[in-house]
Amino acid sequence: MSIMKEFKEFAVKGDAVDMAVGIVIGASFSKIVTSLVGDVIMPPIGLILGGVDFKNLKITLKAASAGSPEVTLNYGQFINTAIDFLIVAFCIFMVVKGINHLKKDKAKTDHK
Repeated sequence: MSIMKEFKEFAVKGDAVDMAVGIVIGASFSKIVTSLVGDVIMPPIGLILGGVDFKNLKITLKAASAGSPEVTLNYGQFINTAIDFLIVAFCIFMVVKGINHLKKDKAKTDHK
């Protein structure tokens, strides 16, 4: 079997197409969650904590000097990214849970 024929069979399989659609939707969803965390959730939390902007929270390891930029640990950005991850992971968990529930319901109706 030729490589092109094998690739064509792979590309038109339902699983490959479903995976590609999932990746595209997941990437778009990730951008939405990043905006939700950075633009909606974190500003009020920062305000409650005394006007803290999490994006700017960092520890300077080495100050900038002539010709070299400062070296920092950007822990505020890490906090934003961790919250992004938790929201995306929870949403994926809920989707998988819903799909599994629908599969169980379908299996019960198929056996009747």
